Amino acid sequence: MYNQVVMDHFKNPRNVGVIENPDGVGEVGNPLCGDMMTIYLKIDEKDQRISDIKFQTFGCGSAIAVSSMLTEMARGKTLDEARKISNKDVAEALEGLPKNKLHCSNLGADALHMAIQDYDDKKAGIVRPKAEREEKHEHGDGQSCYCPYCDVELDEKATFCEACQRDLTEEH
Repeated sequence: MYNQVVMDHFKNPRNVGVIENPDGVGEVGNPLCGDMMTIYLKIDEKDQRISDIKFQTFGCGSAIAVSSMLTEMARGKTLDEARKISNKDVAEALEGLPKNKLHCSNLGADALHMAIQDYDDKKAGIVRPKAEREEKHEHGDGQSCYCPYCDVELDEKATFCEACQRDLTEEH
């Protein structure tokens, strides 16, 4: 199910932890599968680079591997470079994820982008209300929906998986 790169980042995650007094924090979660991810940033003010990045993730092996790989990809990058890291970039760096775990790569990129936005907001003196956690439901060209529980292909608007008999009232 998981390739060697994913297993390595799951078994030996890089950059786990909390940064005290972070410059930016991004927190996302997927209520359907239970994955929760928080990214902490320290920014070098002089050259606007990510000087330190840490994560805390509660979730499956894919979510942990995504968090680990994401932090490796973002460390040392300028904020503009880090903003360009996409969910697809993370999944490709991990040499692929199982179809029913691709949503985990969305969480990683979203958390990073939220942490950068939090940093930008703090610098600008903007205080935003905490956003409710939600997973973006996106598909690239030719991609299908899959049940997050049993990996059976689903109709885009399905609310119940006939294969595993699970309720899908949350977005799948």
